[in-house]
Amino acid sequence: MNNKQNISRDEIAEAIQADFGFNKKLCLDIVNDIIEIVIEGLQSDKKVKIHNFGTFILNKKNSRIGRNPKTKVEYNIPSRNVITFKASKVLLKYVNNKTNDK
Repeated sequence: MNNKQNISRDEIAEAIQADFGFNKKLCLDIVNDIIEIVIEGLQSDKKVKIHNFGTFILNKKNSRIGRNPKTKVEYNIPSRNVITFKASKVLLKYVNNKTNDK
């Protein structure tokens, strides 16, 4: 993979294709299926844990009053769901060792 900041689904599929030799459509289907499984897991269980990678957690934020810092005008920020990700110790160790090597 290259050094740009974002990695697309196509690039992940290409990496799978290069490693395993599957055709491009199958690899893209695999990537899309994994993403769909994570989304469905968040919707139903509110938590998705991937061993040695990390945990996605769906949290509900309550509505609150916000304020524009320039105009001081208050407005209501509606309640919403947010997704948080907590990396596993294995992933953190791997990432920290990779960045320290550079």
